[in-house]
Order: sequence, then structure tokens, then C-alpha cells
Amino acid sequence: MRLAHGYYALSRGMTIGVRAACFDDQSRVFLVRHSYLPGWHLPGGGLDRDETALEGLLRELREEGNLEATVPPALVQVYYNRRTSRRDHVVFYRCDHVRQSAPKTPDLEISASGFFALDALPDDTTPATRRRLGELAGASVFDSYW
Repeated sequence: MRLAHGYYALSRGMTIGVRAACFDDQSRVFLVRHSYLPGWHLPGGGLDRDETALEGLLRELREEGNLEATVPPALVQVYYNRRTSRRDHVVFYRCDHVRQSAPKTPDLEISASGFFALDALPDDTTPATRRRLGELAGASVFDSYW
């Protein structure tokens, strides 16, 4: 991960990523486990050149979970991700009623994925993921930091 951020520091002045809380029709949230990071995360990733945040989000949802947004994603917040680097930002969306075209087969990037009830998240769901879900549920105020 540090190598990737080193590359991005040289090729981009600032890094911008997207993530989304994606809920199915049963109000379960979709989470992914990356092969290179510990814990369960909301799906998302870095934007490519010449790509809007929304285009990048929809691409990441397809790549990481075979997910399709059935209604337009709602922009929730833009966070400063100072834990990753001093120049990283995350554009956060909420996607309701997502549809999965097929179960996601584990690959080199995503080792596991699935839908989880909010009261039955995996024990190693990341703190940032739990904070974002708490904000969406109204249990805490929206922060400015990821």
C-alpha cells in the first residue's frame, strides 16, 4: 500500500478515492475484504485519470462486488483521510437497493465479500466502516475525517 501511495504522490498532486455504503433490498450492507488490507471495508477505491467520482464509484462497485446501482447513488460527504496520507480524500456515497448480478468470485484484490445485517457485522469490520455506518444511522454526527 505504501508503494502505491508513493507512486500516486509522484503521478498525482492529490489522491481522491470513492467509497459507498451499499444496501440491498433487505437493508444489508455490502462489505469487502481486500487481499492486501486487514478487516472488512465498504467497497471503493481510487479514481482514474479522466474519471468523475460517480464514474469511478460505479466502476469500483462492478469490480469489487458485481454490484449495480438501481437508483442514483447519493453523495453523503467528502472526508479528509489523514491516516492514509496528508493529501488523500474520500468521496462517500450511499447506494440503496443495489443489485448483485452474480456472487463475487475471490480474486487477487478481493478475497471475500458479502452482504451483512447492520447488527451482525463481522468482528473485524474496520473502525472507519463502523463510523460511516453510524453516521448514516444517525447515531453520530458526520465527521470531516475518514
